[in-house]
Amino acid sequence: MAELKRSPLYDLHLSLGGKMVPFAGWDMPVQYPMGVLNEHLHTRAHAGLFDVSHMGQVILRGVGVAAALETLVPADVAGLPEGRQRYGLFTALDGGVLDDLMFANKGDHLYLVVNAACVDQDIAHLRGLEALGISVQPVTDRALLALQGPEAETALARLVPGVAAMRFMDVAELDWSGVTLWISRSGYTGEDGFEISVPSGQVAALAQALLDQPEVAPIGLG
Repeated sequence: MAELKRSPLYDLHLSLGGKMVPFAGWDMPVQYPMGVLNEHLHTRAHAGLFDVSHMGQVILRGVGVAAALETLVPADVAGLPEGRQRYGLFTALDGGVLDDLMFANKGDHLYLVVNAACVDQDIAHLRGLEALGISVQPVTDRALLALQGPEAETALARLVPGVAAMRFMDVAELDWSGVTLWISRSGYTGEDGFEISVPSGQVAALAQALLDQPEVAPIGLG
């Protein structure tokens, strides 16, 4: 069996009492001492911090990159304004769905987030665009956090005031203590929230700063 990968937050998870389990090839926290039900309720009422560093981050660059991605994703990529993000699907030649993803227009490139269980498959699929002159760059030096819940903006804005002006599905690069964060106002919980890409070496400090906010609790993948 292949050795499980560890998030840059592995030690933090252990210190918080996280119950670690195998997930998509990673050793990830399924829950904390609060328990899954209370974690769910806390996220619905306040704000929960999830480690989603196991998900894949990819940058696409090149002339005609939006049109190229449209050959794999049946969505309006070319019409997506700069600073905005959209949900899409990778489809097979027979029309079946391979995976879902988020893609963002960051001006001179597209930024994609793909699911952990399909990272290798999705990147291999994207490499088909290289024949069109597109550069496919997996992002391997950044972690990913999700801060979700109705009080997520309140908590994050104390550290990064600019997030208060972001609309749902906006993306922005904002500074926190000299660190450039790639932030989207999005998530998968049905609540308001943000996904935050941060250099791996600084993610533990950012996670702790967020957990120090009174609204925020650590939440497992359960």
